[in-house]
Amino acid sequence: MRELVVRNCSVLVVPEVGECRVDEAQDIHIRDGAITAITATGAQPDGLLDSADARSADDVEVLDATGLLAVPGLTNSHTHSPMVMMRGAAEDMSIDDWFNRKIWPMEVNLTPERVKVGARLACAEMLLAGVTTFVDHYSHADQIAEAALESGIRADLAPTFFSSTGTEGRDAAFAAAREIRTLGLSVANGRPPRITASLGPHAPYTVTDEDLRRTAEVARAEGFRMHLHAAETEDQTQSSIDRLGVTPIEVLARTGVLGAGTLIAHGCGIRDSDLPLMEPFADRTAIACCPKVYLKLAMGSTTPIKSLQSIGIPIGIGTDGAAVHNTLDVWESLRLVALTQKQREQEAEWMTVSDTLRLATRGGATAAGLTHLTGAIEPGRRADIALLDLAAPHHQPIHDPRASLVYSTRASDVVHVLVDGDVVVRNRTLTTVNLPDIIEDARSLAHTLVDLSANSTIQTYAP
Repeated sequence: MRELVVRNCSVLVVPEVGECRVDEAQDIHIRDGAITAITATGAQPDGLLDSADARSADDVEVLDATGLLAVPGLTNSHTHSPMVMMRGAAEDMSIDDWFNRKIWPMEVNLTPERVKVGARLACAEMLLAGVTTFVDHYSHADQIAEAALESGIRADLAPTFFSSTGTEGRDAAFAAAREIRTLGLSVANGRPPRITASLGPHAPYTVTDEDLRRTAEVARAEGFRMHLHAAETEDQTQSSIDRLGVTPIEVLARTGVLGAGTLIAHGCGIRDSDLPLMEPFADRTAIACCPKVYLKLAMGSTTPIKSLQSIGIPIGIGTDGAAVHNTLDVWESLRLVALTQKQREQEAEWMTVSDTLRLATRGGATAAGLTHLTGAIEPGRRADIALLDLAAPHHQPIHDPRASLVYSTRASDVVHVLVDGDVVVRNRTLTTVNLPDIIEDARSLAHTLVDLSANSTIQTYAP
């Protein structure tokens, strides 16, 4: 049994409701990847001296965290990790042109090798920024799984499909999800698997009702969740009404997607009339909010978090892909969630620092299907922890460390990162992979992803 003590840190306590707080001078005790106790620095956990499993000091690794603040590892609740390879290649465009002139023509160039190279870079970027879990939706998801396992990050992966690929493409995506789930279980060694899978239909405007129904049937029969885009913009919602007579959320309801359990990306076009359809499934539905994308593509609105929370729908924070977000920095995203929600509601008292931190931690864990495993630093949860140094000038003076976390923190403030009790970042350096090699591989292949000479596309954006 492996033991680790994170010694002499401050700890961000994120309750299910109410104000977050910071407890000073704490030790976090970890055994076999789980948090077993949190004590005042130097104190022994209750019962340790009487336990048959007690270890000598030589058997316990100590990570000195003096001067650092421990926070629950962040979750990137919706992303397309390999799109880091397209970072900066599609700027200053409308959403229609972004898809039709750049992104979907670029994705003609996807290969398993290129996806894995991009995923390796994405995993490195996220870990160095304190992201311990990401929820992904992309092609060649088996390659993303291999990259995640290599780096040590936690991931839920949804192999994407469009109805334009036919039943063969749909069934291949189902098979890929099954293989990823089997892979995650095979390497778990008795612990909760770090790699899990969801089913990934792209969106109601690219996937037929028949395929959505079939996906929901497979999800229920085999215990999968679903992860898809829906009601991304108000324009999408209006287009759905004009074409079909129903909103995208109504499509998800009538095809059984809501009943099967799903993570919905964005939801900016969710209307008040959709809420009664969603409320009965609040215990199996979550929404991922990625606000930088909505600003950059001038999408007109953001996720209606206040309305969704009023019916019990949990919210996570994501970045979407770096082809539009440019970074996979969830600190940036959570800051923008707070700001855009205040603007949306025209209420400065809304989306407090505590509520924002809860979305990025507990909310993200729920979005990833890890409600009781991660998202808080508490005994019994897995030890997914980021340790930050708030000593830099952009934090000083600190009157409220919670406000510093929401409004001042940068990825570079992260010093150490633990996933399942393993130190995957130590002193701002990845311990599991060689970052210079990852960057060199990405640089050498990046031009092949952004090449538009094929004059083709995988899909047409016409919601």
